[in-house]
Amino acid sequence: MATILKTKAEFEKAIEGKAIVDFYADWCGPCRMLGPTIEELSKEYAGKINIVKVNVDNLREVAQQYGIQSIPTILFFKEKQQLGRVIGLQDKETFEKLIKEYLK
Repeated sequence: MATILKTKAEFEKAIEGKAIVDFYADWCGPCRMLGPTIEELSKEYAGKINIVKVNVDNLREVAQQYGIQSIPTILFFKEKQQLGRVIGLQDKETFEKLIKEYLK
């Protein structure tokens, strides 16, 4: 299950290795629709890629730091370096392609 981060420190630790960060909000319809895909990926890549969620209402500082203006926004990190960004609802195949491109 994707971990919901509650602090900036948790976020910084999560992006130390390979990570996918889902910026979302509870009130966001497309975010809720994306949820099952994020959960599937977190199970498939458990132990290989940190797949985490950041609620933009709770961690505004982190969302602002990364220029999150639309949600859902998904960022791809490798060793604290942002490698990619996807905005909006995407299918699982798109994520798998991006994982191969950025995180393999």
